[in-house]
Amino acid sequence: MHEVVMRIEQPSVPAEATAGTETAVELWCNDHCDLLHLSGPDGEAVLERIERLVGVQELLVEGDERVAMTEACLKEHEADTVESFLARHNCLLVPPLRYVAGEKWCRILALDSANLTALYRDLVTTFPVTIESKREIRAVSGDRPLLTPETALPDLSSRQQEALVLAVEMGYYRIPRETTTREIAAEMGVERRTLEEHLRRAENKIVGGMVSFYGSRGNV
Repeated sequence: MHEVVMRIEQPSVPAEATAGTETAVELWCNDHCDLLHLSGPDGEAVLERIERLVGVQELLVEGDERVAMTEACLKEHEADTVESFLARHNCLLVPPLRYVAGEKWCRILALDSANLTALYRDLVTTFPVTIESKREIRAVSGDRPLLTPETALPDLSSRQQEALVLAVEMGYYRIPRETTTREIAAEMGVERRTLEEHLRRAENKIVGGMVSFYGSRGNV
């Protein structure tokens, strides 16, 4: 079995809603309605754009995290769906769909790598497409199939990414530490508490994802 992760610039409400924001949207389609997970500081504004189109019947909010159930399916408002291309090339879409910075991230499987190649060539005739990663799958875990470090790691906001990368580059995670959060904050141009909040949120997401990955490996 073969897997590819593609970034597709396909016009859609979730993609357009995330453009120019630090919020990511994950979407599970259930035909009659969708389940959405939004993470990032612009989540309220992003969700408002989606709600105006299909409505929201249930919403949970905790900090920058939102889980919403829509009143109708967003796919009904898309002219060209990725699913129509998948069916032509015998490929399978692994949910959830991800929308980040105006792009749709799709994780796609096929028994034959040639099918993925044909799918890509078909898609690029209609949409700008970027191949993010590809691999051959030789084994799966028992209760979390096809989970990899890449798929276990969640999306970080652009500020969380910036804070984490800067902290690594300045030696914050070296032993012994070569810098302080105050110095990193000054370099980033933010308050120390803001920098520490970005780091805590990034670390929490990464550790949670890796625990899920290694926990599932223990069940193989």
